[in-house]
Amino acid sequence: MLLAVDVGNTNVVFALFSGRDIKARWRIATDPRRTGDEYATWLTQLLELEGFERSDVTGIIVSTVVPRALHNLEVLAEKYFKVTPAIAGQGAAQWGIAVDVDEPRTLGADRAVNAIAAHARYPGDLIVVDFGTATTLDAIDFNGAYKGGIIAPGINLSLDALVGNTAKLPRIAIESPRSGSVIGRNTEDQMLIGVFWGYVAMIEGLVAKMKAEIGRPAKVVATGGLAVLFQRHTSVFDHVDTDLTLDGLALLAERANLS
Repeated sequence: MLLAVDVGNTNVVFALFSGRDIKARWRIATDPRRTGDEYATWLTQLLELEGFERSDVTGIIVSTVVPRALHNLEVLAEKYFKVTPAIAGQGAAQWGIAVDVDEPRTLGADRAVNAIAAHARYPGDLIVVDFGTATTLDAIDFNGAYKGGIIAPGINLSLDALVGNTAKLPRIAIESPRSGSVIGRNTEDQMLIGVFWGYVAMIEGLVAKMKAEIGRPAKVVATGGLAVLFQRHTSVFDHVDTDLTLDGLALLAERANLS
């Protein structure tokens, strides 16, 4: 079985694949100081709770946007699973797509993997919207080439900045507004309206501008933890695919002939 590891700025997601099917997944806060031994203790217990053993894992692939976290994950793979991990974008796990931007090497692994998975799943020109620590919008053409995109602060980053730099605003949770009104009658509602509907307006506006620049019909694929939340309040998404990054890693592993 394949263990896919997606290291983001906020969380590390581990997913256990049988073929292209996810059998289990686990999430832990990203901490570059976490050792391979600590990962192993945590992960071994979770595998056992799902009825698996470490020996069931015969291949590991890692995608990371946090370079400092990579070494300890390599230790985890080699010491506890007895395999050398494939690193997304390197060696046998090269992207295999054209990266048509000014500095191809600066493309984040998560965005490249999303592009690979989206092109494999959906035909034609695509815009991938990923709601992560940052909110990214990426253009992939009908040949699967990555053409560029947009990076905006993630919704939680924006909320943290708002709360952290004002004296009297309370911390609130990101959730669907309780009504369709955009005129809040208390502080919490006004904050939620500003953050939530502000993000909806931003995504709709940026997608419209990207479509106009692409000049051909383009489907919009949303991913990331908050994609489902926003889906209920906008018609801009053609598909919501919360496993897009993990599926891209499984596809890369398949191409690299990992077990």
